[in-house]
Amino acid sequence: MISRISTIFTVATLGLCLTASVSLAGAIDDIIVKRQACMKANGASMGVFVPMMQGAKPFDAAAVATSVASVEAACADWAKWWAPDTMKGEMAKTKAKPEIWSDAAGFEKAGAAYYTALGEVKAAKDDAAFKAAFGHFGGSCKGCHTVYRAADE
Repeated sequence: MISRISTIFTVATLGLCLTASVSLAGAIDDIIVKRQACMKANGASMGVFVPMMQGAKPFDAAAVATSVASVEAACADWAKWWAPDTMKGEMAKTKAKPEIWSDAAGFEKAGAAYYTALGEVKAAKDDAAFKAAFGHFGGSCKGCHTVYRAADE
């Protein structure tokens, strides 16, 4: 009888551990997907900003505000997405390089530069201010991607 109870307990414990492991893997994948959604929103904003920067479209404060709001919404939980256990997902692939975690202070500084530059773009009220802010914004994107993002395959 004790052997049977012990076996049932062991099987139940293993089942719980497996369930917890699958749940954790799913949670990590969810975090990676959220990081990717943030980057996609940022990329979409570039589709709005770059034509204005190049003079192909006139400065449009409403379009800039809408794009910035989209980025802010998609990236609102940025600080929560970089725990060491999120370096690799179970199913979700990530381009995040190990330098994010080995140089956490540098990554945090790069993220702060990005948010400062995004705020400058958000505050731009005319073409000249937008173009000046966009230079900082583009530089902040490049600075982070150069060090902390793996190249496309």
